[in-house]
Amino acid sequence: MAIRVEHELHRRRRSRNVGLGLVLVAFVALVFGLTVVKVRQGDTMEGFDHQPRVSKTPLTSSQPKEPSE
Repeated sequence: MAIRVEHELHRRRRSRNVGLGLVLVAFVALVFGLTVVKVRQGDTMEGFDHQPRVSKTPLTSSQPKEPSE
């Protein structure tokens, strides 16, 4: 079996692929880190619509009480 010499084009392509792979890994690590930080601060998160949850706000005298049945 003959020894094949790697062409320069393949070397350049491989270095671009490695660089792109490192950039993608860094992006995934950044998103994962931000997700972990946000989940750990879960007590300050609000609902999906970004309105304060009624269950988390204190009941004041100006708010009507819910009717009990």
